[in-house]
Amino acid sequence: LTAEELLDVLKTAARYKREKHDYKKADLVGINMEGPFISPVKKGAQDERNIIPCNVEICERFLKASDGLVKFIGIAPEESEEAIDFIKSVKGKVNVSLAHTNADYKTAKAAFEAGANYNAMPPFSHRAPGVVGAVYDCKHVMPEIICDGIHIHPATVRATFEMMGAERMILISDSMRATGMPDGQYTLGGLDVKVVGKLATLVSDGAIAGSATNLMDCVRTVVKEMGIPLETAVACATMNPAKSLGVCDEYGSITEGKKANIVLLDKDLELQAVIKDGMKL
Repeated sequence: LTAEELLDVLKTAARYKREKHDYKKADLVGINMEGPFISPVKKGAQDERNIIPCNVEICERFLKASDGLVKFIGIAPEESEEAIDFIKSVKGKVNVSLAHTNADYKTAKAAFEAGANYNAMPPFSHRAPGVVGAVYDCKHVMPEIICDGIHIHPATVRATFEMMGAERMILISDSMRATGMPDGQYTLGGLDVKVVGKLATLVSDGAIAGSATNLMDCVRTVVKEMGIPLETAVACATMNPAKSLGVCDEYGSITEGKKANIVLLDKDLELQAVIKDGMKL
């Protein structure tokens, strides 16, 4: 989407947040913007025509349009000489993450030291550790990982948990609008996407286009197929992201005073009941 189209989306999200909803509707606690300040080299399923260098003025417009709902905004620091200044300028207003980036170790580490976080994974190699190596060396950074069984090999998932430490890891779904829908053709950011099972790909070139898997299914996959302990997976899907978002005073654990949002599963991790705001759905 263009910057102007993104502004319209953010305004719509802000209106939803302001409206009073019954307990059956989802809480919108934040927005993670993976564009438009990314790298054309690592654009994934995004339209390169809409990619621009990070810009403080445009970022401020995003924050205003969303009434503060934008919690993370991704940048590729190698794409702009102003990236470090950008991170320092918006620090305290929004979290900056390195996303869809091809930054080298030095550039990534400088961004992390300026206050950025992380949600993308260029290759890690022995002479060019890149962003992954910089994440390892910057212990305050919380890496995000997609465990849908499509994006990342189970061995890589296990190695990442060992390398970074489970207390830092965040499970994400990367799900797009076709999640929960039947196989067929959908759109993502104005691009046509074909969905077959859990696999979502661009019609144009076959590139992976987000995910068609929800977070609960990702938890099942990471436990049943990737060997991550259940208690670790649950923490990485609940408590850790709540900390990263800055909403752990209301969400993320079953604690007195927090939201009474609970998912009940059986021994096979199949859904038995959902409790939202203390009410069974």
